[in-house]
Parts: sequence; structure tokens; C-alpha cells
Amino acid sequence: MNTRFSACPSLTGALLLALRLTAAESPPAMTGDRIPVGEGTWIVHPVQHATFALGWNDKVLYVDPVGATERFARLPRPDLVLITDIHGDHFNLDTLHAVCRETTRLVAPPAVAERLPEELRSRTTVLTNGQVTKVLDFTIEAVPMYNLTPDRLRYHPRGRGNGYVVAAGSSRVYISGDTEDIPEMRRLRDIHIAFVCMNLPYTMTVEQAADAVRAFRPRIVYPYHYRGSDVERFGRLVEQQGGIEVRIRDWYRP
Repeated sequence: MNTRFSACPSLTGALLLALRLTAAESPPAMTGDRIPVGEGTWIVHPVQHATFALGWNDKVLYVDPVGATERFARLPRPDLVLITDIHGDHFNLDTLHAVCRETTRLVAPPAVAERLPEELRSRTTVLTNGQVTKVLDFTIEAVPMYNLTPDRLRYHPRGRGNGYVVAAGSSRVYISGDTEDIPEMRRLRDIHIAFVCMNLPYTMTVEQAADAVRAFRPRIVYPYHYRGSDVERFGRLVEQQGGIEVRIRDWYRP
């Protein structure tokens, strides 16, 4: 919201400037889909491809922030950043330096943590697949993400990257990272919101993604990391089973 100041004899120039600076420095409000769940409300804000922001009550979480910093200008800065993998569409030091505050915490797999400068590494919780940590208001479990198909194994070997299950209150959010329809995904339970990737040759087909989603049955699923994929078909395949809401959003706007 733009705050306008009218000229007023009782306001000195210095006071007027101070008021303008205060308004300019006020953090922007978190915008996006609002999903009330139990003790709070999740806000989902797609940024681009694999990058998005989540709000939970008064906390802001970024997932894989990369790309031009202008994309984050209308978002509040993050309290927590999750990084899934070393690839450039998930991990970029310049973007991290630009968006993080001095108090921002990070969670990352070892392969990412070893590439961080000490200033960021000192604020990073390193998780391998299967490990769980508590950061701020969130309980975070690192879950596997990897390729299964022989000709895709070189893209994401098992154990290098992390998907995540983020729990806040009684709600659970699943972030797939770059993966195929692995058994660990299919065994997930009690997921309120899921973010599931799909694109070839790096992750999985629309059909694989839909079949996996039908297996673990989140309440709401967002296809993301889907460049070149038919997400409308994904939606039709998932909704054939019923009981799962598919939310298709634009992750590739200019």
C-alpha cells in the first residue's frame, strides 16, 4: 500500500522525511493463497519454478530462493530458508545474501552446507535424509529425494538432496524437491499441503507424479517445478480418485 502525506504546517521537513522512511521500511505483507489449518494459517506464494515462500502466522519461510532479487521485493524477508539441492535452480549464493536477514536461519543437506560461506554456514542446520530438527515454530524432517529411472540416476543420486516435511502445530507440509515417485513419498501420511515436482528428464512424468499423490493423499497438492509439463493433465489424473484438491498456479510468470 502506498502511503501519501499531504503538506501540513505542523510537520517539519525532518519529521516528514522520517515518516516517509518509516513507511518505506515497513516490511511488506505476505500475500498468496491462505489455507487455515488447525492453530494457524499457511500462506502460499509461488515465486518461480522451484522457488516459493510460505507464511505461517508471523513467520516466513523461503524454499530454494534463487533468481533476480526483484522477485522477492514484495515479500517479507525470511525467518527460515530451506534448501533442497546443489543445482542452480535450487541454490544460489547471491540470492541468499540478498534476501536473508542477519537473523535468518537455514536448513540444508551437507552437499549444500559445504558450499556456504562461514557467515551463512554458522546459521545453518545440516540435515541428512531421515533427520529431524526444530527451528523456530517448525519441526522439520529431511526426507529422501532421488531418481529411480536408470537414465535419470545421474541427476539426483540418493542421499545428496533433501525433500522436507515441515510441521507447524498439527499441520504437515511436504516439499518434494527434485525426485521421482519414490517409495518414501508414497508412504507419507497426514500431509495437509504438498508441493510435488514434475518435469523431464530431471524428475518424473505427470503420470508418475499423479500416481504418487494418489498414494499418499495430501489434502491439497500444488504442482511445481513443472516446466514443460501438462499440469492440467496432472490435475485430471489426481482428481479421478477424489478427495484431493489440486491447485494449479503460475510459477513461470515473467
